[in-house]
Amino acid sequence: MTPDVTFVIFGATGSLARTKLLPSLARAVLDSGVERHAIIGIGTTRRSHDRFAALVRTSLDEAGIDAPCTERFLEGAVAYHAVGEPGSFAALGDLVRSVEAERGLAGNRVLYLAVPPSKLDATVEGIAESGLDTSPGWTRLVVEKPFGVDLATARASNRAIHKVFSEETVYRIDHYLGKETVRNLLVFRFANALFEHMWDRGQIESVEITVAEDHGAEGRASYYDESGAVRDMLQNHLTQLLTLIAMEPPVAMTADAIRSEKVKVLQAVRSVADDDVVVARYGAGVVDGKQVDAYVDEPGVRDGSATPTFVAVRLFVDNWRWQGVPFYLRTGKMMSARTTQIVVRFARPPVCLVHAPDACPGHQNILTLRLQPDERFDLLIDVKEPGDTLDVRRIPLSVRYDDILSEAPDAYQTLLTDVMDGDQTLFVRADEVEASWERYAPILTRTDLDHYRPGSDGPESANELISTFPYRWTPLDGPDIAPSP
Repeated sequence: MTPDVTFVIFGATGSLARTKLLPSLARAVLDSGVERHAIIGIGTTRRSHDRFAALVRTSLDEAGIDAPCTERFLEGAVAYHAVGEPGSFAALGDLVRSVEAERGLAGNRVLYLAVPPSKLDATVEGIAESGLDTSPGWTRLVVEKPFGVDLATARASNRAIHKVFSEETVYRIDHYLGKETVRNLLVFRFANALFEHMWDRGQIESVEITVAEDHGAEGRASYYDESGAVRDMLQNHLTQLLTLIAMEPPVAMTADAIRSEKVKVLQAVRSVADDDVVVARYGAGVVDGKQVDAYVDEPGVRDGSATPTFVAVRLFVDNWRWQGVPFYLRTGKMMSARTTQIVVRFARPPVCLVHAPDACPGHQNILTLRLQPDERFDLLIDVKEPGDTLDVRRIPLSVRYDDILSEAPDAYQTLLTDVMDGDQTLFVRADEVEASWERYAPILTRTDLDHYRPGSDGPESANELISTFPYRWTPLDGPDIAPSP
């Protein structure tokens, strides 16, 4: 761990910085042994250094960080600077170098861009103008998602970044990759020969990946209406889970080796056909006794909006391991539960020896990896009922992470610590971003929206994607362990 670091946060007064970034940064700095640090917030409106320090203190207090830790964090220099006017970036460079000199800092810098995609290119140009891209120490650029809004903008942003920063210094952050349960997928896959041996088209029938939210836009409709379910969740979070589940074993557990295998998965994904996709949005309804407005009636949603709040897609990875195995991805707002889960359905036994013939289609081993909440994994297996019978029941072999793990750091803290350590393993590479956008390009312009009831598991039409098998989508609270009828 570096002994000192300067954090320059663009978008430091936004909701992301206040609710997630600043508290996680405080925990990362205090827990990792950084000896000296400085926090310099950047925004577009003028405010004093003291006013920004008060914002930081409030943010940490609301996050439950106790007063002594807050004061220790604020002992590092806290300053603020507004950009947008001519010469403001040059003045920013002077401010940062002045703070580093006063604090005796070595010039190790984390430049964090918590700005929308439309502001990214200009911000990178401003950093070059300020001279902050070069320093006596190291400089690392952190870019918050979304990385562009389509393939063209992602490519343009990558070009703009690479004019100033080498790829080895760029950290495209997707907070899902910092979650302890997501990080554990690599260990689950490659440290357990039992599962890796069965992890292919010969043993697996299908894979479901679900990221469901039980709330609507929650005051973010003006942002969400520009992105929708595809840009906000599918292109990044769900796709990252897909690559971790489907990737080949890397030659080593290094950043480039792991990320190269993830890119290979995306390159093998078959073009998405029209009948492989369902897009929808929620209407009005009653959830838990409360009236819920339709998405189109939420404040901030544009008139005539065609933004989907739900998307389900059937993907095929056309490589040796996965040929013919469908991957079903779905995400939506205002669904029946908040959950992130991966459901792996294994092939059925080739001969019905113990089941009645009409029961065979309903019985198969199912592995459920619950990433949030109630983090756990369950493997459904068949066991014999007691007595003079060959009747069987399904039971879960279960492990709850709370039972075996101490409290883990939150995702942003993990990722910020990795940035300071120079570890890019959990960050997204440029070619991975572009490959992901390329695969989903046909979906971005879909306007044939279906509708679903708020508090449900999505539209009925989504079940048509999975209708080639004798089952529907797995319920959001996990598979039913009772035998199928």
